[in-house]
Amino acid sequence: MSNKIKFGILGGGENSLIGGLHRIASSMFDQYKLVGGVFSSNHEDSIRFAKSIGLSSQRVYENIEDLIISELKLPENERMQVVSVLTPNFLHFHMAKLLIDSGFSVICEKPMTTTYEEAKILNRSLQKTKSIFAVTYTYTGYPMVRQMREMVISGALGKIQKVDAQYYQGWINPVIHDSEQRSSVWRLDPNQSGISCCVADIGTHALNMLEYVSGHQVKSVLSDLNFVYNDNKMDVDATILLRLNEGVKGVVCTSQIATGEENSFIVKIYGDKAGLKWEQENPNYLYFMEEGKPLQVLKPGHDYNSKLSLSSTKLPPGHPEGIFDAMGNIYNGVAKAIFKEDYNASEFPSMTDGLRGMSFIEKAVQSHHKGNIWVDLDE
Repeated sequence: MSNKIKFGILGGGENSLIGGLHRIASSMFDQYKLVGGVFSSNHEDSIRFAKSIGLSSQRVYENIEDLIISELKLPENERMQVVSVLTPNFLHFHMAKLLIDSGFSVICEKPMTTTYEEAKILNRSLQKTKSIFAVTYTYTGYPMVRQMREMVISGALGKIQKVDAQYYQGWINPVIHDSEQRSSVWRLDPNQSGISCCVADIGTHALNMLEYVSGHQVKSVLSDLNFVYNDNKMDVDATILLRLNEGVKGVVCTSQIATGEENSFIVKIYGDKAGLKWEQENPNYLYFMEEGKPLQVLKPGHDYNSKLSLSSTKLPPGHPEGIFDAMGNIYNGVAKAIFKEDYNASEFPSMTDGLRGMSFIEKAVQSHHKGNIWVDLDE
């Protein structure tokens, strides 16, 4: 058998954007071989999809239980080593728990679970194994985001005093203003999505990014959520004030009703000497702002960047790298961990990041419903 990592996928079948993203990302460094999975809740659809991407139907299973039982019967050097969980939120916990307990490594879409309690149970299960667990906060894989992190660590900004993340989308507008649609889509159904839509979907990206690049942890939040209609139970817009360690203050503004916006994610970190700004829709530009000096624009692939940034860059300067490359860098980090190679812990988001994301969701919702008060995150 090939020495590539054999992996499977749960979900991500026909017409799935996220499925294509994961499959392409896994192939970038030539480290993985997709061998099977459960691509749809309908077994026939799953088999048809597998054939459409050139995959044998031999290891296309009816459900996760069938996958685990069948894979564990195979010789160790042939079975799946890692499984990517790309299903709707409410299935993440059950699937990830079964996989961890059966000895598989897991790459899980965010939010990691639908409740913080589930996340803590997953974490306890992981501690009993040697499995690797990654949560795909994809944007941490961009070369210039990693450069941003390294510049903060090196002291280029001085003492951090302000963090700011704005993540605006407009995709839910046609849904939210149609009473029939907003009562039928899974993202606005608490039974499938959890207690939050906007904060869980993109707010956790903002939290993770601010903590990743600043090196500081959010300690407490004060949130104001927007539901637009009284019969809608899920937030679609949020403004959240942050208090971080060492007296740092910040804000997260997220919206899925920002009319006309596509995927506008802007991250800003300000120190007492300089500031940094990065925009997801123009990911190759990192803006370095020093007091009293001209604006500097840093780009990937140049020798002035950090080792972490350069190791995440696949193309020469001037060639754009995007979301597939970012996800590919996360898959590559997981591969290094599975192969027990030396790797930087910041090369992929971990179970800890997933835990903090779930705590953030619950505390943000709690803050709003308690009258917009400060609520502490768990350590």
